[in-house]
Amino acid sequence: RIIVLKRKIDSVQKQRNIHRKGRSNLGLPVLALVGYTNAGKSTLLNYLTRAGVMAENILFATLDPTTRKVKLPGLKTHPEVLLTDTVGFIQKLPTQLVAAFRATLEEVQEADVLVHVIDSSSDVWENQERAVKQVLAEIDSGDKPVVRVLNKIDLLEADAAEDLQYEAAMMSDHSVAISSVTGEGMVDLVSTIEDALMGLLVPIEVLLPYTNGKEVNMVQEVGHVEEIDYRDDGTYILARVPQAIANRLQPFDVNQEVEEANASKDEIDWVAIGRGRHAKKETEDVQEF
Repeated sequence: RIIVLKRKIDSVQKQRNIHRKGRSNLGLPVLALVGYTNAGKSTLLNYLTRAGVMAENILFATLDPTTRKVKLPGLKTHPEVLLTDTVGFIQKLPTQLVAAFRATLEEVQEADVLVHVIDSSSDVWENQERAVKQVLAEIDSGDKPVVRVLNKIDLLEADAAEDLQYEAAMMSDHSVAISSVTGEGMVDLVSTIEDALMGLLVPIEVLLPYTNGKEVNMVQEVGHVEEIDYRDDGTYILARVPQAIANRLQPFDVNQEVEEANASKDEIDWVAIGRGRHAKKETEDVQEF
C-alpha cells in the first residue's frame, strides 16, 4: 500500500510540474496562501475568486493545492495574478506526512510572494505564526516576500479589531488586518499585495517593432507601464516587468544599442592608441639608429 501511495504522490508531482510550467509561460506572478491550519486561507481564496474550494474547520481540509487566475480590483502593478491555496501547517509536522505534503510545499517554493494568513482570533496566533515561519525556513522559502494577513477580525471585539487594523497599518513590513468572511480590509489587502509585487519588478526601456504586438500586450498585462509611445520605427515602452519578461525583451532594449556602440567605439580607440604607440616607438628607433 505504501508503494502505491508513493506512486500516486509521484504522479501528482509530475502533474504539478506540468501545471507550473504552463503557469510560468503566462508570466503572471504566483501568490501562495500559507498559514497555520484553519487560519482561513481557503475562505480568503473563495472570497477573492469565488472558487468554491472546501473551507472547513478540519485539520488538513485542503491537501491538494488549488490555483486560480484572479483579477484583483484596484491592482495596478499586476492586474492579474495566480492565487494558490495550500495545506495548513502544524507544529512539528510528522515525518510520515512530509511526502504527502510534498506537492503543496512545492507550490510554496515556486511562489513569487507568500500571503501568510493568520487567525488573529486565536489566543496562540503568535505561536502559530512562528510555527509557519519555521516550516517555511525548513523548505528554503523563508526569504521570500511575505504579505502578513491578520485574518478573522470579525471574531474580535470592535475596539480590538480597530486597534489591530491600526497596528498592522503602522508596521514596517507588509501587514494588514482583514476579515475574509465580511470582506473588511480587502482594499488594504490589495494595496499591500501590490507593494509586495512592486519589489519583484525590474525596469525596462524597449523599442518593439510593430510586428511584435504580442510582446506589447504582454507588458501591458503583466507589467506596470510608465510610458508608451508609438513611434515611426516601433512602440517605445518604459515599464517595470517581472525578470522573466525582461529577459525575453532584452534584444529590444534601447540602451543595449547605446552600450554596444560605446563598446565598439572603445575598441576602435584602443586600436588607434595601440597604433599610435607602435608608430611612436618605430620613430624613436629610427632616431636612435
